Formats: sequence, C-alpha cells, structure tokens
Amino acid sequence: MRLVLQLVARLLLIVALCLGAATVWATFDAYRSVDRATAASAQRVAQALQALYWRELLLRSSRAREHLLPVPDWRTLETMKLISPGVCVEFQPAAAFEKPLCGQSEGLGKLPPRWFAAIVPTFLGSHAEAIRPVSPRAASAGTVVATPDGAAAVSLAWEYILNVIDVALLMAAAIALLASLAIAHALAPARAIVTALQRMARGQYRSKLPRFRSMELAMIGSAVGELGGRLEEATEQRAALTRRLIEIRDDERRALARELHDEFGQNLSAILAFANMIETASTKNNKADGIAQDARMISQATHHLMVSLRDALKRLRNPLPEELGLEASLVNLVDSWRAQSAARPTIQLDLRGDLTDISGPAATTAYRVAQECLTNALRHGAAREISLRIERRAGDDDALLIRVEDDGGGDAERVAQSTGFGLTGIRERVTAAGGSLSILPARGGLSVAATIPLAA
Repeated sequence: MRLVLQLVARLLLIVALCLGAATVWATFDAYRSVDRATAASAQRVAQALQALYWRELLLRSSRAREHLLPVPDWRTLETMKLISPGVCVEFQPAAAFEKPLCGQSEGLGKLPPRWFAAIVPTFLGSHAEAIRPVSPRAASAGTVVATPDGAAAVSLAWEYILNVIDVALLMAAAIALLASLAIAHALAPARAIVTALQRMARGQYRSKLPRFRSMELAMIGSAVGELGGRLEEATEQRAALTRRLIEIRDDERRALARELHDEFGQNLSAILAFANMIETASTKNNKADGIAQDARMISQATHHLMVSLRDALKRLRNPLPEELGLEASLVNLVDSWRAQSAARPTIQLDLRGDLTDISGPAATTAYRVAQECLTNALRHGAAREISLRIERRAGDDDALLIRVEDDGGGDAERVAQSTGFGLTGIRERVTAAGGSLSILPARGGLSVAATIPLAA
C-alpha cells in the first residue's frame, strides 16, 4: 500500500475518533443541560413565589403566619415563562388536587430512535430533582420542587446531535481533504527519489536530485546521491579490474599458445616423422606388415592431435579482429564453422551498420561473444538453423548489438543461471566493456543478446 494512502487512512481514522468523541461529549452536555435547566427553573420560580409570599404577608398582617401561603393564583402565565421546557414544578406543601406546573415540552426535539433512548439513560444515569425554599428566612413558606422530564432530556440530546453532526461532518471532511492534499504534496518529492533509484538500477548512477525543502527528504536525497557516487566508483573499479584480468588472461593464452606451438607442436612433428620413417623402413625391408600398420596408426593419431592442436591455437592466439577487423573476422568465423561439416545446421550472418571503424576491446568482445554463442549452439543444442546478427546503433547511444538465436530448444532460465566458463567469460567481457548481456527464450530455442557501448 502506498505511503500516501496509509497516512490518509490513519488521518481519517483519527478524524473519525475525534468526531466520535465530540459526539459523545455533545450528547453528555445536552443530556446534562436539563439538570442545569431544572435548577435554574426551580430558582426562578422560588424567587417569584418569595415575592408573592412577602406581599401577601404585608397585605394580610392580621392572618396567622403559620397558615400564610402564597396566593392560589401563582399558576399563571408569568410563572410558566420561568419554567424551562421539559421541567415540571410543584409547590410543597401542595394544595388538594394540585398538579405540577410543567414547561412546554412539545416540539423540543425530534423523537429519538429507540436504541438512543435506551443507551443514553443507561450510561449517563437519571436526573435529580431541584428543591428550593420559597423564603430562606421563613421555613413555613414552603418549597419549590422542580422535576426534569427524562424523555425530554433524551429528545433534547438527540436534537443537539442532529444540529451539530452536520457541521462536524463537514469540518471533518474538510480537514481530511486538506490534510490529504498537504500529505500528498509533502511526499511528492519521493517520486523523484524513486526515479533516481530506478535509474541507478539501470546503471545511471549520477542522478541529480532537486533540492528538497523537507529536512528528512533532503537527507534521503543526499544519501541517494552519495550512494550513486560510490556505486559509480565501485563499478568503474570493477570494470578496470575485469579489463586487467582479461588482459592478463589473454597474455597467458598467448603464452600458452606459444608453448604449445613450440614444444607440443614440434614433438608431434617429430613423432609423425619417426612414424613415417618406421613405415618406410618396414616396407623397404619387407618386414612384417604389423609394424607398418602400427606406424600408420601412429601417423593417423598424430595427424588428429595436430588438427586438435591447430584448433586450440586458433582459440588461444590473438583474436582475428585485431588482424582482420570485426566484419572480416566474423565472416571468417562463420565460414570456418560451415566448412567443418555439411551436416552442421544452417548459419545465417546478418551485418547491419558501419562496422569498419570498430576495433580494440569492443571488437574483441563482440567477436568473443559471437564465437562462444555459436560454439554453444553447435555443440550443446540440436539446432537446425542459427542466426547471428551484428548491428551498430548510431547516434547518441552509439552501441554494438550482438544477437545469436537458434531453434535447438533449451531452458533459458537454466542457461542464464549457468556458471560455465564460456558464459562466465563473455559476461565478464561484456561487463568490463560497460555493456549488458541477456539470455531469453526464442522461437524454438534460445536468444543471447549483448549490448556493447562504443562511446566508452
């Protein structure tokens, strides 16, 4: 999952939690606001009855104080205005058949759902009555008792939630959207870092990154640039070391070729001369035919060894590109394979582009790659047709492409993972030249492709 989506998902979770907490707090505050309204209603009605009490006391001074009560007409519209909605007020001691005076609760709020009406009282508890004396100085004046309506409290809490939830949801959506845009903008430079890493994976180690405002991204960009520099230095050192090893190996091959030619070749020539002398002497002296037959077998074996030695010397001595050029050496290579046996598969040579000025390590590497691929296709496969294509790509990316395809079957993945000396050698040569090698399945067989840059 992308980092931006993860951060946005976490932000939305935090917003949802905050919205839930705000809803719970709004429910609690709206539910408990009825207690405050109850206390306020009791206080206001008590103050109004206290005024009535002292007025009656002054007007009816001849009446016994223990029987003095506020006037019966306290249940007036003025008193109703002092009672909050959802609150009922009664006077104690109450007169006969007197009912509580309740505030208007109709239209206080929408009818809440059953689950809300059941959950809120369970978790928030019930409401308490509010009792206020009519006159603190005269206990006989009575008290005012205000009782809240539980259903009205639940309706008020539900109405408050409905009024607040719309604004809260809009604010939460706006916060989530703006924060998501800010997160996406802050993480946008990460794409440049990923692109630079992808270029480094393709071998372009010097990838210049823009300057980042964020300190963390700036540190990552600096680390990526430093890593690219070190990888480039390590690659150059490895390529130089590989080229040096190849030079040493070529020198050893040439030295070995000289030793084989001087020592082994001369000894084979001497053996062949002695065998011919023995065969000639035995024929002239009319000796047993067995000796002459043995001498001829020695001569045949010596001829076979000399042919094998010449083939080995061809592979060990200086490559033909240094003498004939790349194009002529490739033609000579294909002709030599064609001339060895008529039963060999058909070899098609396709040369494209100007190959005349290609020389040095690039020509040697191209020749060795073609030579090794043809050898593997001829010796290890049952190919009926082999295609060797050499193409030079001109322009900014001046490079030489070598592709060898055959229809002899084979597992491309297994061959690519092979650690044989032949494939290992051409991999080292191509890597030292700064190129790339790929082994892929082709129609009925394998396709080996190498790219050798000429600009280097």
